[in-house]
Amino acid sequence: MGIVRVGVTGIAGRMGREIANCILENPGLRLGGGTERPGHALIGADAFGPLGRGAGGPKIAAHLKEIINDVDVIIDFSTPEATMEHFAICRAAGKGIVIGTTGFSAGQVKEMDSHRAAIRCVRAPNMSIGVNVLFKVLADTARILGKSYDIEIMEIHHNLKKDSPSGTAMRLAEICARETGRDLGKVGVYGRHGITGERTKDEIAVMALRMGDVVGEHTVYFAGQGERVELTHKATSRRNFAAGAVRAAEWLAGQKNGLYDMQDVLGLK
Repeated sequence: MGIVRVGVTGIAGRMGREIANCILENPGLRLGGGTERPGHALIGADAFGPLGRGAGGPKIAAHLKEIINDVDVIIDFSTPEATMEHFAICRAAGKGIVIGTTGFSAGQVKEMDSHRAAIRCVRAPNMSIGVNVLFKVLADTARILGKSYDIEIMEIHHNLKKDSPSGTAMRLAEICARETGRDLGKVGVYGRHGITGERTKDEIAVMALRMGDVVGEHTVYFAGQGERVELTHKATSRRNFAAGAVRAAEWLAGQKNGLYDMQDVLGLK
């Protein structure tokens, strides 16, 4: 396979800049283009500018359709509504898409899933390699400990994060429910207040904290009689998410149509 051309939505934002720089540092990839929301001050500017790399890059576009013919794969960390539009554009153009956006509704997930045969897509709530190893370890831990341990999940993010709980926390809860034979829709608890009564044995609770500039922290607690097991991942930089997304884009370029996640990318399935 030759050089893979990768496009980045929101290229002038914090995550977009990290992703673009990771692309430029990979000799097997090329920055094929980048977009920003319509009306953004950098529309039409050289994409290398926000990256601190001078000039010589593609011009920042206001819409994905403007660059879709110049890329093989798009990396998208945006909003659920924008991602659904980007997904449709990539599907129509026969391009791959790596989705790091979270906060999708059940209907939006179902819509993407219905097109799995018509697009190459990696969709994951967290692109970090470390977090995806945590997903793997968590499945084994939950299956071994079973229902005899109380399961509680805590996540912490910066005060600008819009969705809650985080997509990663929800994936952690889904794994725990699956491996212990529970229906998360029936046993999930999201915050407690007032006289809630004793904790039921089947509860899987997810608590969200928002503070400062915390990039991301997730802990799953398994509490039994006389002991507690804690599995924690702490992100101190967005670089790990960007690096994982770029790795997914390079991997996806060589795959057949289908919906994949980071477990596929990393060979953890």
